[in-house]
Amino acid sequence: MKTIIEPFKIKSVEPIKFTTKEERIKLLKEAGSNPFLLHAEDVLIDLLTDSGTSAMSAQQWAGIMNGDESYAGSKSFYKFEKTVKKITGMKYIIPTHQGRASERILFSIVGGKGKHIPNNTHFDTTRANIEFSGAEAVDLLNEEGKHPEIRTDFKGNMDVEKLKKFIENTGSENIPLCMITITNNSGGGQPVSMQNIREVKEVCNQYNIPLFLDACRFAENAYFIKIREKGYTDKPILEIVQEIFSYADGATMSAKKDALVNIGGFLAINDDELAQKCRNLLIVTEGFPTYGGLAGRDLEAVAQGLVEVLDENYLQYRIRSVEYLGEKLVAAGVPIIEPPGGHAIYIDAKRFLPSISPEQFPGQALTCELYIHGGIRAVEIGSVMFGKYDSEGNLIPPSMELVRLAIPRRVYTQSHIDYVAEKIIEVYEKRSQIKGLKITYQATMLRHFTARFEKIDD
Repeated sequence: MKTIIEPFKIKSVEPIKFTTKEERIKLLKEAGSNPFLLHAEDVLIDLLTDSGTSAMSAQQWAGIMNGDESYAGSKSFYKFEKTVKKITGMKYIIPTHQGRASERILFSIVGGKGKHIPNNTHFDTTRANIEFSGAEAVDLLNEEGKHPEIRTDFKGNMDVEKLKKFIENTGSENIPLCMITITNNSGGGQPVSMQNIREVKEVCNQYNIPLFLDACRFAENAYFIKIREKGYTDKPILEIVQEIFSYADGATMSAKKDALVNIGGFLAINDDELAQKCRNLLIVTEGFPTYGGLAGRDLEAVAQGLVEVLDENYLQYRIRSVEYLGEKLVAAGVPIIEPPGGHAIYIDAKRFLPSISPEQFPGQALTCELYIHGGIRAVEIGSVMFGKYDSEGNLIPPSMELVRLAIPRRVYTQSHIDYVAEKIIEVYEKRSQIKGLKITYQATMLRHFTARFEKIDD
Protein backbone atom coordinates (compact mmCIF):
# COMPACT_ATOMS: atom_id res chain seq x y z
CA MET A 1 0.00 0.00 0.00
CA LYS A 2 1.26 3.47 -0.83
CA THR A 3 2.26 5.79 1.98
CA ILE A 4 -0.67 7.70 3.46
CA ILE A 5 0.60 10.92 4.98
CA GLU A 6 -0.91 12.79 7.90
CA PRO A 7 -3.52 15.24 6.53
CA PHE A 8 -2.21 18.06 8.70
CA LYS A 9 0.92 20.05 9.60
CA ILE A 10 2.28 20.41 13.13
CA LYS A 11 2.02 23.93 14.51
CA SER A 12 2.73 23.37 18.19
CA VAL A 13 4.74 20.72 20.02
CA GLU A 14 4.90 19.35 23.57
CA PRO A 15 8.09 17.84 25.01
CA ILE A 16 8.20 14.20 26.10
CA LYS A 17 9.99 13.20 29.29
CA PHE A 18 12.41 10.27 29.06
CA THR A 19 12.92 7.90 32.00
CA THR A 20 15.18 4.93 32.64
CA LYS A 21 13.96 1.37 33.15
CA GLU A 22 15.07 1.54 36.79
CA GLU A 23 13.04 4.70 37.31
CA ARG A 24 9.98 3.12 35.73
CA ILE A 25 10.20 0.02 37.93
CA LYS A 26 10.15 2.29 40.99
CA LEU A 27 7.36 4.50 39.65
CA LEU A 28 5.15 1.54 38.77
CA LYS A 29 5.64 -0.04 42.19
CA GLU A 30 4.60 3.23 43.82
CA ALA A 31 1.51 3.21 41.58
CA GLY A 32 0.51 -0.25 42.79
CA SER A 33 1.26 -1.82 39.39
CA ASN A 34 -1.65 0.13 37.92
CA PRO A 35 -0.76 2.40 34.96
CA PHE A 36 -3.85 4.51 35.69
CA LEU A 37 -2.10 5.71 38.86
CA LEU A 38 1.11 6.84 37.15
CA HIS A 39 1.82 10.55 36.69
CA ALA A 40 1.31 11.34 33.01
CA GLU A 41 4.64 13.17 32.82
CA ASP A 42 6.37 9.86 33.61
CA VAL A 43 4.84 8.18 30.55
CA LEU A 44 6.78 8.23 27.27
CA ILE A 45 4.03 7.08 24.85
CA ASP A 46 0.55 7.32 26.37
CA LEU A 47 -1.89 4.86 24.80
CA LEU A 48 -4.09 4.50 27.88
CA THR A 49 -7.07 5.94 26.02
CA ASP A 50 -8.09 7.88 22.94
CA SER A 51 -10.71 9.70 25.04
CA GLY A 52 -10.02 13.41 25.45
CA THR A 53 -6.44 13.04 24.23
CA SER A 54 -6.84 14.41 20.69
CA ALA A 55 -4.78 17.30 19.35
CA MET A 56 -7.17 20.10 18.41
CA SER A 57 -6.90 21.96 15.11
CA ALA A 58 -6.18 25.63 14.53
CA GLN A 59 -9.86 26.14 13.73
CA GLN A 60 -10.88 24.50 17.00
CA TRP A 61 -8.52 26.75 18.95
CA ALA A 62 -9.98 29.71 17.09
CA GLY A 63 -13.39 28.52 18.23
CA ILE A 64 -12.12 28.47 21.81
CA MET A 65 -11.50 32.22 21.52
CA ASN A 66 -14.94 32.78 19.95
CA GLY A 67 -16.83 30.94 22.67
CA ASP A 68 -19.92 32.74 23.97
CA GLU A 69 -19.96 32.24 27.75
CA SER A 70 -23.52 33.47 28.31
CA TYR A 71 -25.20 31.34 30.98
CA ALA A 72 -28.37 30.78 28.94
CA GLY A 73 -28.92 30.72 25.20
CA SER A 74 -25.34 31.30 24.10
CA LYS A 75 -24.67 31.43 20.37
CA SER A 76 -22.06 28.70 20.87
CA PHE A 77 -24.79 26.31 21.99
CA TYR A 78 -26.92 26.99 18.93
CA LYS A 79 -23.93 26.39 16.66
CA PHE A 80 -23.26 23.13 18.51
CA GLU A 81 -26.94 22.11 18.35
CA LYS A 82 -27.19 22.84 14.63
CA THR A 83 -24.10 20.75 13.88
CA VAL A 84 -25.25 17.76 15.95
CA LYS A 85 -28.75 17.89 14.45
CA LYS A 86 -27.31 17.90 10.92
CA ILE A 87 -25.33 14.74 11.71
CA THR A 88 -27.85 12.84 13.82
CA GLY A 89 -31.20 14.17 12.65
CA MET A 90 -32.34 13.96 16.28
CA LYS A 91 -35.00 16.29 17.65
CA TYR A 92 -33.44 17.15 21.01
CA ILE A 93 -29.72 17.75 21.66
CA ILE A 94 -28.69 17.86 25.32
CA PRO A 95 -25.04 18.83 26.05
CA THR A 96 -23.12 17.10 28.84
CA HIS A 97 -19.56 17.35 30.09
CA GLN A 98 -18.69 13.88 28.79
CA GLY A 99 -20.19 10.56 27.69
CA ARG A 100 -20.59 8.98 31.10
CA ALA A 101 -22.67 11.97 32.20
CA SER A 102 -25.02 11.25 29.29
CA GLU A 103 -25.16 7.61 30.36
CA ARG A 104 -25.83 8.47 33.99
CA ILE A 105 -28.69 10.81 33.10
CA LEU A 106 -30.24 8.34 30.65
CA PHE A 107 -30.04 5.25 32.84
CA SER A 108 -31.07 7.06 35.98
CA ILE A 109 -34.37 7.59 34.15
CA VAL A 110 -34.89 4.39 32.13
CA GLY A 111 -32.92 1.95 34.31
CA GLY A 112 -33.69 0.49 37.70
CA LYS A 113 -34.21 -2.90 39.31
CA GLY A 114 -35.80 -5.44 37.01
CA LYS A 115 -34.70 -3.65 33.84
CA HIS A 116 -32.32 -5.14 31.26
CA ILE A 117 -30.27 -3.32 28.60
CA PRO A 118 -28.92 -5.41 25.69
CA ASN A 119 -25.94 -4.21 23.63
CA ASN A 120 -23.40 -5.69 21.26
CA THR A 121 -20.85 -5.04 24.03
CA HIS A 122 -21.23 -2.47 26.78
CA PHE A 123 -18.13 -0.48 27.62
CA ASP A 124 -17.05 -0.01 31.22
CA THR A 125 -18.78 3.28 32.09
CA THR A 126 -21.96 2.27 30.26
CA ARG A 127 -22.11 -1.00 32.18
CA ALA A 128 -21.35 0.77 35.44
CA ASN A 129 -24.08 3.37 34.98
CA ILE A 130 -26.62 0.69 34.05
CA GLU A 131 -25.69 -1.49 37.01
CA PHE A 132 -25.57 1.49 39.37
CA SER A 133 -29.23 2.10 38.54
CA GLY A 134 -30.01 -1.50 39.52
CA ALA A 135 -30.54 -2.70 35.95
CA GLU A 136 -28.66 -5.49 34.15
CA ALA A 137 -26.24 -4.84 31.25
CA VAL A 138 -26.30 -7.71 28.74
CA ASP A 139 -23.78 -8.32 25.94
CA LEU A 140 -25.01 -10.04 22.76
CA LEU A 141 -21.92 -9.93 20.54
CA ASN A 142 -21.85 -12.11 17.42
CA GLU A 143 -19.77 -15.29 17.69
CA GLU A 144 -16.97 -14.14 15.35
CA GLY A 145 -16.35 -11.15 17.60
CA LYS A 146 -15.40 -13.44 20.47
CA HIS A 147 -12.45 -14.97 18.62
CA PRO A 148 -9.47 -12.61 18.20
CA GLU A 149 -7.82 -14.66 15.47
CA ILE A 150 -10.81 -14.68 13.09
CA ARG A 151 -10.71 -12.01 10.37
CA THR A 152 -14.12 -10.76 9.26
CA ASP A 153 -15.27 -7.30 8.25
CA PHE A 154 -17.79 -6.51 10.99
CA LYS A 155 -16.85 -8.31 14.20
CA GLY A 156 -18.63 -5.65 16.24
CA ASN A 157 -22.09 -6.78 15.09
CA MET A 158 -24.81 -7.73 17.53
CA ASP A 159 -26.15 -11.29 17.31
CA VAL A 160 -29.67 -10.60 16.05
CA GLU A 161 -31.01 -14.07 16.80
CA LYS A 162 -29.72 -13.88 20.37
CA LEU A 163 -31.39 -10.48 20.68
CA LYS A 164 -34.74 -11.95 19.63
CA LYS A 165 -34.41 -14.81 22.12
CA PHE A 166 -33.34 -12.43 24.86
CA ILE A 167 -36.38 -10.21 24.31
CA GLU A 168 -38.73 -13.23 24.27
CA ASN A 169 -37.23 -14.65 27.48
CA THR A 170 -36.96 -11.33 29.30
CA GLY A 171 -40.13 -9.62 28.14
CA SER A 172 -40.09 -6.41 26.12
CA GLU A 173 -41.74 -4.56 29.01
CA ASN A 174 -38.53 -5.12 31.01
CA ILE A 175 -36.26 -3.73 28.27
CA PRO A 176 -36.49 0.09 28.21
CA LEU A 177 -34.06 0.34 25.29
CA CYS A 178 -31.53 -1.56 23.21
CA MET A 179 -28.04 -0.20 22.48
CA ILE A 180 -25.40 -0.65 19.82
CA THR A 181 -21.86 0.59 20.50
CA ILE A 182 -20.13 1.93 17.36
CA THR A 183 -17.37 1.03 17.00
CA ASN A 184 -17.43 -1.82 19.52
CA ASN A 185 -14.77 -0.66 21.95
CA SER A 186 -14.65 -3.60 24.36
CA GLY A 187 -14.79 -5.97 21.40
CA GLY A 188 -11.58 -4.66 19.88
CA GLY A 189 -12.71 -1.41 18.29
CA GLN A 190 -14.50 -3.50 15.67
CA PRO A 191 -17.09 -1.88 13.40
CA VAL A 192 -20.80 -2.61 13.11
CA SER A 193 -22.31 -2.96 9.63
CA MET A 194 -25.20 -0.89 8.36
CA GLN A 195 -27.06 -4.12 7.69
CA ASN A 196 -26.68 -5.16 11.32
CA ILE A 197 -27.89 -1.79 12.58
CA ARG A 198 -30.87 -2.06 10.24
CA GLU A 199 -31.68 -5.62 11.38
CA VAL A 200 -31.43 -4.71 15.06
CA LYS A 201 -33.77 -1.78 14.43
CA GLU A 202 -36.29 -4.11 12.77
CA VAL A 203 -36.27 -6.35 15.84
CA CYS A 204 -36.65 -3.36 18.15
CA ASN A 205 -39.60 -2.11 16.09
CA GLN A 206 -41.22 -5.55 16.28
CA TYR A 207 -41.18 -5.40 20.08
CA ASN A 208 -41.63 -1.61 20.41
CA ILE A 209 -38.21 -1.10 22.03
CA PRO A 210 -36.26 2.13 21.34
CA LEU A 211 -32.81 1.75 19.80
CA PHE A 212 -29.98 3.92 21.13
CA LEU A 213 -26.42 4.24 19.86
CA ASP A 214 -23.28 4.63 21.93
CA ALA A 215 -21.94 6.84 19.18
CA CYS A 216 -18.58 8.11 20.40
CA ARG A 217 -16.73 6.63 17.39
CA PHE A 218 -19.50 7.00 14.82
CA ALA A 219 -17.27 8.50 12.09
CA GLU A 220 -14.69 5.73 12.30
CA ASN A 221 -17.52 3.18 12.08
CA ALA A 222 -18.93 5.00 9.03
CA TYR A 223 -15.56 4.83 7.28
CA PHE A 224 -15.40 1.06 7.79
CA ILE A 225 -18.88 0.80 6.27
CA LYS A 226 -17.69 2.85 3.28
CA ILE A 227 -14.68 0.67 2.56
CA ARG A 228 -16.11 -2.75 3.53
CA GLU A 229 -19.88 -2.84 2.97
CA LYS A 230 -21.44 -3.28 -0.45
CA GLY A 231 -23.29 -0.24 -1.77
CA TYR A 232 -21.44 2.41 0.25
CA THR A 233 -18.14 2.88 -1.60
CA ASP A 234 -19.26 6.00 -3.44
CA LYS A 235 -21.31 7.54 -0.63
CA PRO A 236 -19.96 10.56 1.28
CA ILE A 237 -19.18 9.93 4.94
CA LEU A 238 -21.84 12.41 6.05
CA GLU A 239 -24.56 10.49 4.19
CA ILE A 240 -23.42 7.21 5.73
CA VAL A 241 -23.43 8.79 9.19
CA GLN A 242 -26.90 10.23 8.66
CA GLU A 243 -28.21 6.82 7.62
CA ILE A 244 -26.70 5.22 10.73
CA PHE A 245 -28.48 7.70 12.99
CA SER A 246 -31.73 7.42 11.02
CA TYR A 247 -32.24 3.95 12.51
CA ALA A 248 -31.80 5.19 16.08
CA ASP A 249 -34.26 6.74 18.52
CA GLY A 250 -31.47 8.30 20.55
CA ALA A 251 -27.74 8.33 21.22
CA THR A 252 -25.18 8.93 23.91
CA MET A 253 -21.94 10.55 22.80
CA SER A 254 -18.57 11.16 24.32
CA ALA A 255 -17.27 14.04 22.21
CA LYS A 256 -13.82 13.23 23.60
CA LYS A 257 -13.44 10.65 20.83
CA ASP A 258 -14.73 11.43 17.34
CA ALA A 259 -15.42 15.10 18.04
CA LEU A 260 -11.66 15.56 18.49
CA VAL A 261 -11.89 17.52 21.74
CA ASN A 262 -10.60 17.17 25.26
CA ILE A 263 -13.96 17.41 27.04
CA GLY A 264 -17.62 17.23 26.08
CA GLY A 265 -20.54 15.01 25.19
CA PHE A 266 -24.24 14.97 24.50
CA LEU A 267 -27.51 13.10 24.57
CA ALA A 268 -29.53 13.07 21.34
CA ILE A 269 -33.16 12.03 21.71
CA ASN A 270 -36.32 11.99 19.63
CA ASP A 271 -38.87 11.20 22.35
CA ASP A 272 -40.46 14.37 23.80
CA GLU A 273 -41.17 13.00 27.28
CA LEU A 274 -37.78 11.31 27.73
CA ALA A 275 -35.97 14.43 26.53
CA GLN A 276 -37.81 16.58 29.07
CA LYS A 277 -36.93 14.19 31.90
CA CYS A 278 -33.29 14.20 30.80
CA ARG A 279 -33.19 17.99 30.69
CA ASN A 280 -34.69 18.20 34.17
CA LEU A 281 -31.98 15.90 35.53
CA LEU A 282 -29.36 17.79 33.52
CA ILE A 283 -30.26 21.02 35.34
CA VAL A 284 -29.84 19.31 38.72
CA THR A 285 -26.53 17.62 37.95
CA GLU A 286 -24.80 19.28 34.99
CA GLY A 287 -26.12 22.76 34.28
CA PHE A 288 -28.57 24.79 32.24
CA PRO A 289 -29.79 23.01 29.05
CA THR A 290 -27.82 25.33 26.76
CA TYR A 291 -24.45 24.56 28.34
CA GLY A 292 -24.87 21.30 30.25
CA GLY A 293 -21.59 21.30 32.15
CA LEU A 294 -19.54 22.83 29.32
CA ALA A 295 -18.14 26.27 28.68
CA GLY A 296 -19.20 28.04 25.51
CA ARG A 297 -15.69 27.61 24.14
CA ASP A 298 -16.01 23.83 24.59
CA LEU A 299 -19.24 23.82 22.60
CA GLU A 300 -17.47 25.72 19.82
CA ALA A 301 -14.62 23.20 19.75
CA VAL A 302 -17.02 20.25 19.64
CA ALA A 303 -19.00 21.78 16.76
CA GLN A 304 -15.83 22.30 14.72
CA GLY A 305 -14.46 18.86 15.59
CA LEU A 306 -17.65 17.19 14.38
CA VAL A 307 -17.10 18.85 11.00
CA GLU A 308 -13.42 17.88 10.78
CA VAL A 309 -13.98 14.24 11.73
CA LEU A 310 -16.13 13.71 8.63
CA ASP A 311 -13.17 14.50 6.34
CA GLU A 312 -12.45 11.31 4.41
CA ASN A 313 -8.72 12.08 4.16
CA TYR A 314 -8.55 12.29 7.94
CA LEU A 315 -10.47 9.04 8.40
CA GLN A 316 -8.30 7.22 5.86
CA TYR A 317 -5.18 8.35 7.73
CA ARG A 318 -6.73 7.49 11.11
CA ILE A 319 -7.75 3.94 10.22
CA ARG A 320 -4.57 3.25 8.28
CA SER A 321 -2.27 4.43 11.09
CA VAL A 322 -3.86 1.91 13.47
CA GLU A 323 -3.72 -0.81 10.83
CA TYR A 324 -0.02 -0.03 10.29
CA LEU A 325 0.79 -0.86 13.92
CA GLY A 326 -1.29 -4.02 13.74
CA GLU A 327 0.54 -5.24 10.65
CA LYS A 328 3.93 -4.83 12.31
CA LEU A 329 2.82 -6.81 15.36
CA VAL A 330 1.18 -9.61 13.38
CA ALA A 331 4.30 -9.97 11.21
CA ALA A 332 6.31 -10.57 14.38
CA GLY A 333 3.84 -13.17 15.68
CA VAL A 334 2.27 -10.97 18.37
CA PRO A 335 -1.34 -12.12 18.88
CA ILE A 336 -3.88 -9.32 18.45
CA ILE A 337 -7.56 -8.99 17.61
CA GLU A 338 -7.71 -9.21 13.84
CA PRO A 339 -8.35 -7.28 11.74
CA PRO A 340 -7.20 -4.12 13.57
CA GLY A 341 -10.03 -1.91 14.79
CA GLY A 342 -10.62 1.77 14.29
CA HIS A 343 -9.01 3.48 17.26
CA ALA A 344 -6.77 0.92 18.92
CA ILE A 345 -4.79 -2.29 18.71
CA TYR A 346 -5.92 -4.97 21.14
CA ILE A 347 -3.27 -7.48 22.16
CA ASP A 348 -4.69 -10.91 23.00
CA ALA A 349 -3.13 -11.36 26.44
CA LYS A 350 -4.54 -14.88 26.73
CA ARG A 351 -2.39 -16.03 23.81
CA PHE A 352 0.48 -13.64 24.63
CA LEU A 353 0.81 -15.03 28.18
CA PRO A 354 -0.78 -18.50 28.10
CA SER A 355 0.90 -19.56 31.36
CA ILE A 356 -0.83 -16.82 33.40
CA SER A 357 -4.40 -17.70 34.41
CA PRO A 358 -7.24 -15.16 34.44
CA GLU A 359 -7.09 -15.19 38.24
CA GLN A 360 -3.59 -13.71 37.93
CA PHE A 361 -4.67 -11.04 35.42
CA PRO A 362 -2.48 -11.59 32.33
CA GLY A 363 -3.62 -8.33 30.71
CA GLN A 364 -2.67 -6.26 33.72
CA ALA A 365 0.68 -8.03 33.95
CA LEU A 366 1.34 -7.20 30.29
CA THR A 367 0.45 -3.50 30.72
CA CYS A 368 2.98 -3.32 33.54
CA GLU A 369 5.69 -4.92 31.45
CA LEU A 370 5.05 -2.56 28.52
CA TYR A 371 5.54 0.41 30.82
CA ILE A 372 8.67 -0.98 32.47
CA HIS A 373 10.28 -1.96 29.17
CA GLY A 374 9.33 0.99 26.99
CA GLY A 375 7.53 3.66 29.00
CA ILE A 376 4.32 2.79 27.11
CA ARG A 377 1.02 3.13 28.98
CA ALA A 378 -1.80 0.84 27.85
CA VAL A 379 -4.97 -0.44 29.53
CA GLU A 380 -6.21 -3.91 30.48
CA ILE A 381 -9.60 -4.96 29.13
CA GLY A 382 -10.10 -8.36 30.70
CA SER A 383 -10.61 -9.91 34.10
CA VAL A 384 -9.67 -6.74 35.98
CA MET A 385 -12.09 -4.53 34.06
CA PHE A 386 -14.91 -7.00 33.42
CA GLY A 387 -14.35 -9.96 35.74
CA LYS A 388 -17.26 -11.02 37.95
CA TYR A 389 -17.44 -13.37 40.93
CA ASP A 390 -19.79 -16.19 41.86
CA SER A 391 -21.39 -16.67 45.28
CA GLU A 392 -18.25 -18.40 46.54
CA GLY A 393 -15.91 -15.65 45.41
CA ASN A 394 -14.52 -17.48 42.38
CA LEU A 395 -13.63 -15.33 39.37
CA ILE A 396 -15.89 -15.53 36.33
CA PRO A 397 -13.57 -14.17 33.62
CA PRO A 398 -14.79 -12.46 30.44
CA SER A 399 -14.41 -14.31 27.15
CA MET A 400 -11.30 -12.33 26.22
CA GLU A 401 -8.22 -11.04 28.08
CA LEU A 402 -7.05 -7.98 26.18
CA VAL A 403 -4.60 -5.10 26.39
CA ARG A 404 -5.73 -2.02 24.48
CA LEU A 405 -3.30 0.38 22.84
CA ALA A 406 -5.57 3.35 22.09
CA ILE A 407 -4.05 5.80 19.61
CA PRO A 408 -4.76 9.48 20.40
CA ARG A 409 -5.99 11.38 17.35
CA ARG A 410 -3.48 13.63 15.55
CA VAL A 411 -0.91 13.29 18.36
CA TYR A 412 1.81 10.76 17.53
CA THR A 413 3.87 10.39 14.33
CA GLN A 414 4.88 7.24 12.49
CA SER A 415 8.21 7.09 14.33
CA HIS A 416 6.34 6.98 17.66
CA ILE A 417 4.27 4.07 16.36
CA ASP A 418 7.41 2.31 15.09
CA TYR A 419 8.88 2.64 18.58
CA VAL A 420 5.74 1.16 20.13
CA ALA A 421 5.88 -1.81 17.77
CA GLU A 422 9.57 -2.44 18.53
CA LYS A 423 9.00 -2.45 22.29
CA ILE A 424 5.95 -4.72 22.16
CA ILE A 425 7.86 -7.20 20.01
CA GLU A 426 10.79 -7.14 22.43
CA VAL A 427 8.43 -7.84 25.34
CA TYR A 428 6.85 -10.68 23.36
CA GLU A 429 10.25 -12.29 22.81
CA LYS A 430 10.81 -12.33 26.60
CA ARG A 431 7.21 -13.11 27.58
CA SER A 432 8.12 -16.25 29.57
CA GLN A 433 9.68 -14.00 32.24
CA ILE A 434 6.45 -12.09 32.99
CA LYS A 435 4.71 -12.94 36.28
CA GLY A 436 1.05 -12.75 37.24
CA LEU A 437 -0.49 -10.29 39.72
CA LYS A 438 -2.81 -10.30 42.70
CA ILE A 439 -5.11 -7.48 43.80
CA THR A 440 -4.30 -5.76 47.10
CA TYR A 441 -7.00 -3.08 46.87
CA GLN A 442 -10.12 -2.65 44.74
CA ALA A 443 -13.17 -0.38 44.63
CA THR A 444 -16.68 -1.82 44.42
CA MET A 445 -17.27 -0.42 40.90
CA LEU A 446 -14.94 0.37 38.00
CA ARG A 447 -12.12 -1.14 40.03
CA HIS A 448 -9.61 -0.98 37.18
CA PHE A 449 -9.25 2.79 37.62
CA THR A 450 -7.92 2.66 41.19
CA ALA A 451 -7.03 -0.98 42.00
CA ARG A 452 -3.58 -1.80 43.31
CA PHE A 453 -1.62 -4.98 42.60
CA GLU A 454 1.43 -6.96 43.63
CA LYS A 455 3.49 -9.48 41.67
CA ILE A 456 2.92 -13.11 42.49
CA ASP A 457 6.24 -14.73 43.46
CA ASP A 458 7.21 -18.19 42.31
